[in-house]
Amino acid sequence: MSNYHVSKDHSSGKWKVQKEGGRKASGFTDTQKEAEKMAKQFSGNSGGGEVRIHGLDGKIRDSDTVKPGNDPYPPKDTTH
Repeated sequence: MSNYHVSKDHSSGKWKVQKEGGRKASGFTDTQKEAEKMAKQFSGNSGGGEVRIHGLDGKIRDSDTVKPGNDPYPPKDTTH
């Protein structure tokens, strides 16, 4: 399992995808949406995990679990 972060690279002006704990970016894209998609593919290929999307201020604004990762806050089933 691998977690990835999506954030704005201010020096290049592009959105970067970086593996958690990694020193270098795994990829760059022109849009945040493309970077999020790329991060989810990378995470899925490594067995799932969390993709954390950062806003322009650098703070995490959203987090998605990529299967078969373990969601720490799964939705509760209220119909059964």
